[in-house]
Amino acid sequence: MMRPCVVCVPARNEAARLPLLLETLASQDVEGQVRVVVLANNCTDGTVEAVRAAEEAGRLDRLDLRIVEAVLEGADAHVGTARRMALDEGAAWLEQGGEDGILLTTDADARLPSHWLSANLRALEKAEIVGGRLIIDGDEAIAPAVADLNARVERYWAGVRRLEELLDPAPHDPAPRHGDHTGASLAFPVSLYRAVGGLPPLPCGEDNALVGLMRDGGARLRHCPEVSVLVSARRDGRVSGGMATEMERRARAADGEAYLLPEAAFWEALVLRRAALRRAFTLPDAEREAACAEIGLGAGDLAAVLATGCPNVIAFVERADRLIGTRTPPAPVCDIDTALEDLASLAAEIERRGKTAKTSARKAA
Repeated sequence: MMRPCVVCVPARNEAARLPLLLETLASQDVEGQVRVVVLANNCTDGTVEAVRAAEEAGRLDRLDLRIVEAVLEGADAHVGTARRMALDEGAAWLEQGGEDGILLTTDADARLPSHWLSANLRALEKAEIVGGRLIIDGDEAIAPAVADLNARVERYWAGVRRLEELLDPAPHDPAPRHGDHTGASLAFPVSLYRAVGGLPPLPCGEDNALVGLMRDGGARLRHCPEVSVLVSARRDGRVSGGMATEMERRARAADGEAYLLPEAAFWEALVLRRAALRRAFTLPDAEREAACAEIGLGAGDLAAVLATGCPNVIAFVERADRLIGTRTPPAPVCDIDTALEDLASLAAEIERRGKTAKTSARKAA
C-alpha cells in the first residue's frame, strides 16, 4: 500500500508552466489520487485561473488539489516563505488524518516523469531524505555552446562524486548516484520536517538549509538515480541565485566568460577531512579528542558539536565539518576544463594506489 503523501509547490506568476507540472503529477504511475498543495503567492498573471481552466478541462482529474492564495509582503516576499507555507499546509493535511506520511516538494516550472512519485517512495525505504536529479528540460531551445557547457558541468560533478566514492563512500548513498538535493525534487517524512522546525524561510537556498538541518539530526540523504526532474532552462527565473541565475551564468560562459569551479585538490581535501571525522567518531573519548585535534577540531569545538547529542556519525560529521569549514580559506578555483582534467587524473591516481595496496596486501598474506 502506498504511503500517504502530499506534493507541495510554491508558485508565483507561473500561468504558462504550472498547469504542465500539474498534468505530470496527474499522470503518476500510482494508484488513487495524488494530493497536491499549490501556494500561489503574489500572482498577477492569472496563475490560479490557468490551473482552474486545466481542472475544468479534465486534465487534472487524478489530483486532490488545494490551492492556497497568499500575498507576501516586504522581506517575506520570496520563495523560502512560499515553500515553507506550502510544506506547512501539506504537513497539516497529513496530520489531520493522523498520518506520518511523506512530504514532497518541487518547483512550479518543472516537469516530472510518470514514475517520480513511486521512485521517491521506494527510495525512502532506505533513507530519510531523497533528492532528485536535475535534468535540463529538452523541450526548450538551448544554444549548442550552452548544451556543451551543461555536459561538461555534469561531468565535473560526476568527477567530484567519483572522488567521494573512492575515498569515503556512504553506505546509505551508494553508486550509481547523482548529487542534487534541491527544492525541485525533495522528499522526506512529515515527522522529520516537524522535528527540525520546518523549512528555514530564506530568500535563496532554503532547500539546502532544510536538508542541512535534517542531516545535522542524523538523517540519511539518498541521491537515487531513479528519481529525476526536468527543470526549466529559462534565464528569467523567480529566484535570485536559483537555477535561472545559473543558466544565465552558463549563457555568459558560452559567450566567452570564464566558468570557474573549485579545483580537484579542494574536493580531495574535503572528502579526506570528512572521512577522518567519520573514523574519529568511532573512537573512545580520549582517542577521539586527539584525532579531532589533528583534523582541526579542538576540545572546545568537539564539546560544542557533542553538546546536544549526536545520534549517529552522519550528524557528527555534518556538524563538525561545518565548524571546521568556517575557518577554512575559500576554495581555489580554475576553469572548468582544467578542473575536469585534474579530477580525472586524481581519480586515476587514487585507483592506482588502491590497486597497488591490494597487491601488496595479497603478497604479504
